[in-house]
Amino acid sequence: MLLELTPKRVLIRVEYDGTSYAGWQRQSNALSIQAVIEVALSVLFQTKICLTGSGRTDSGVHALGQTAHFDCVTNNTAEKIMYALNSLLPDDIKIRECKFVSSDFHAQYSTKRKTYKYTIYLSNTIQPLKTRFAERVFPPLNIELIKQAITILLGTHDFAAFSAYSRSVKTTTREIYDVSIQQASDEISFSITGNGFLYKMVRMLVGALIAVGKQQMKIDDISKMLASGKRDINFKTLPAKGLCLVHVEYESALTDNDK
Repeated sequence: MLLELTPKRVLIRVEYDGTSYAGWQRQSNALSIQAVIEVALSVLFQTKICLTGSGRTDSGVHALGQTAHFDCVTNNTAEKIMYALNSLLPDDIKIRECKFVSSDFHAQYSTKRKTYKYTIYLSNTIQPLKTRFAERVFPPLNIELIKQAITILLGTHDFAAFSAYSRSVKTTTREIYDVSIQQASDEISFSITGNGFLYKMVRMLVGALIAVGKQQMKIDDISKMLASGKRDINFKTLPAKGLCLVHVEYESALTDNDK
């Protein structure tokens, strides 16, 4: 007796090295992570499958925990779907988790919070084994000044001065729940959790924190820019290669379905 095929909504968590791709979102003139996964899905299910991601990551940005959902008709388990899909994907894109979710789940609109990590390393010369996933910063760097500046970013603010937002964005106000800094030898990572992020916002915020640590700008300058919405101080917007989407969090009721 054949098992009846049933409609399913599937949530996937994706890890990828974004170096060779023009970001997450499907594009007509460049290779994207979304497009590569959609091709694999369409081969697997023998029909066109469209992915809905939790949001975009820019060209060159990496992910440990990008999430997306798709709809399919299947009697396979989520685990079998994950292994089959991974067999069709290149080595720099892999599915780390796959689960069935409720039909009202939405990878973007059901998001509660996201966590990004930006990694730098302190060195007078480029280190080839680090430069693919981290930005080099010349030492020294005053970590204590950076920790003081971090406290200003917590809470709800208008981050217009720290983004390259477009007019299509309804509001530039976002809430930052946590910002932390960890150092291991010459490698330093900044972890930022919030309810959402504007275009290039994390890369600009970390760039401003580093400028404070280099004593190229004052801590009060960050407060003034948050208040004015204007980027009055010239600091570096860090490149995409050091940025990684680590985690996307949802309401458990929407995702705790059978795997």
